[in-house]
Amino acid sequence: MSDATDGPLHIIETYFECCGFDHTFLQGGTSVYLWNLSRAFARKGHRVSIVTPAHGRLDDLRRRHAVEDLPYEDAYTLPLVLDPEVWRGFPAEVPVELRTTAHRIRLEGVDLYFLSNAYLDRLPDTFYPPYAAKGTDLTFFKPLVFQVDSVRFLRGWFGGEKAVVHAHEPYYHYLLPPALAADPLKSVVTTVQSNMPITKKVYGPEVRRLLALLGAPQPAPEAPAPPAGVREAQRQYQTRTHLHYEYPEDHLTVYGLVADHADRIDFLCTGQRDFANGFGGTPFEELFAALPVADTVRRNAHKQFVGGCALSDSWLAGDPDAVDRTQVLSGLGLDPALPTFFHNARYAVHHKGQVELFRAVDRVLSEGLAANFVLRCISGTGIDDPYVHEVVARHPGRVHLEWERVDEERVFALASAADFCVFPSKFEMDTFLIAQGEAMACGAVPIATAQWGTAHFRHAEEGERRTGFAVNRSFAEDDALLADALADRLRQAVRLHREEPGEYRELSARAREVARSFTWDRCAELHLEVFRELWRGTEPEPPVAAALRHGWFGLLPDAVWKERPEEVLAAAVAAGDLDAVDRLGPLTDPLALRLFDAAWERADFAVCAEAAARRPGAVPAERTAALRGRLAPGGAGLVYRLSHAERVELVEPGPREEGGRGEVRVTEWTRTGPGAFTGAAPEGSGARLLLTLSDGRTAWDGVRHG
Repeated sequence: MSDATDGPLHIIETYFECCGFDHTFLQGGTSVYLWNLSRAFARKGHRVSIVTPAHGRLDDLRRRHAVEDLPYEDAYTLPLVLDPEVWRGFPAEVPVELRTTAHRIRLEGVDLYFLSNAYLDRLPDTFYPPYAAKGTDLTFFKPLVFQVDSVRFLRGWFGGEKAVVHAHEPYYHYLLPPALAADPLKSVVTTVQSNMPITKKVYGPEVRRLLALLGAPQPAPEAPAPPAGVREAQRQYQTRTHLHYEYPEDHLTVYGLVADHADRIDFLCTGQRDFANGFGGTPFEELFAALPVADTVRRNAHKQFVGGCALSDSWLAGDPDAVDRTQVLSGLGLDPALPTFFHNARYAVHHKGQVELFRAVDRVLSEGLAANFVLRCISGTGIDDPYVHEVVARHPGRVHLEWERVDEERVFALASAADFCVFPSKFEMDTFLIAQGEAMACGAVPIATAQWGTAHFRHAEEGERRTGFAVNRSFAEDDALLADALADRLRQAVRLHREEPGEYRELSARAREVARSFTWDRCAELHLEVFRELWRGTEPEPPVAAALRHGWFGLLPDAVWKERPEEVLAAAVAAGDLDAVDRLGPLTDPLALRLFDAAWERADFAVCAEAAARRPGAVPAERTAALRGRLAPGGAGLVYRLSHAERVELVEPGPREEGGRGEVRVTEWTRTGPGAFTGAAPEGSGARLLLTLSDGRTAWDGVRHG
């Protein structure tokens, strides 16, 4: 007899914008993801519903689709509790009278439900409120209104039905998991759709009031963050990393609201999940470990899974070999005989590494490199940086720049005509990066940042699995190290194309094969495996693999310590956790040296010092001397020596205004030789040194010496 849970599931997808079924309705990549995934579920025989706002576009939809007006009407008063520090001149609470209706389109086996009311129908052209509306225009709360409406609709329309509710991007659904947590018929899966800061917070009184309206339990008080002044240099520096911002005490962490109440936490790729668990090798890593949200991550690690992402079916169905390369490149005024590099991203100079890209292109072409560059930096308002246009003008017949949105067929042709694709994205802000996969699917060999969130494309691997070339991750604006590395890879790529055509063809074929393995059917199966577990009520296994990866030794079951001691020891050495080492047995001289060397490579000097102190003589004298003498007086200032450092910056905290942020001051020290840097001593207290290592990782060090 077959298990009843092997039958069709009911999957309810919900997001603020689920409009990938109609290009005239489309705003962002999440919409495309949702539509492709929903269709894949439906093809596999499951019932799929999508819940999204109508965005004031019902009349448009009626012209192209059969829209059914449903017998659903929900009239209620929504209380908006306003943060007085933001909404100056507004009352403390604004009652909003709403009447919500629902409308349905049935398409390709998917039921799309559109909610409509006076708030959800605002901004029919852009859908999303501009950030400038915060504090000035209550339209800013449109996404929050949708959260409340979607919960009420799920209860009202699907209340008696068993379903998996699959919600996307925590900032757009943080009310759903706590509001539905007590419903035995609804399992909630949250997808972390982008790399929005994990410490993002929302106004606590507002959240509590809305959860009360929805009859949901109140969130538990959050553990206090370290007081201002602790790690002040690192705290102030974080605004430059785009990884962390600080909020007043009366705010609640969005990730906590979602993770603590959702049944599962979905990520688009393995690297994105691992990055969000610890922010390893970034300027945020040390501070993150001291924040309450780090405990939230560990506490909910057993819920995590990788549901994946994919390239569109239409892109994979195309034949890149059918594209006339000569015609495409000649039409752009470029020489088809030259190797061609392709970049395709929205115009976001720091996020996408475009400042460094143009610097590298300018440099190699000025040196005489024989190559073409097709650079798409998509912007509705053009490119406002004069330097970009200077580069194009300086190299006629070598650089084609465009910023207009064009149809997929043209982008496919450009990618198919290219030999290499260049994606130097920074700050780990890209997740999966479909555009890189699309270009690789056409055979373009990637030159890309070794981001964790794009590691699945294998450009940063070595040996027979490698698909292309990698540059180190970057967490700095206008990063000279990244520009240098890009220029070097561009030269290397042209040499490969000219001198080793066989090896180039192997890389191109491998890039194509890897990219084309990311299909929506595969993505659907990864999700369905977890959804079926939820349907059956199966509890997730302890997060042993994650605990070993991230050094969460408190989460390891006793059996793992007993049965896999070598794995645990390797993880303890990698994490520099001497307590975990002690639990496995006495600290021997060879083990102390092993700990010292591993910590030295990641610039974890506190562990180096402890390992050396606990086993005197285990670490050779020259290594302990290097540890003690890495920072010393020299000339009129200080000299820092670390063989695997590529950059040293002095980070000095500024005065913190009452209730505000301080302005950090960053001074790059002068490189005087390999691994040697000189700079002035800090003027006040609390300064730290930020090191960029040769493998792209960053680490913090003190400024005391002697």
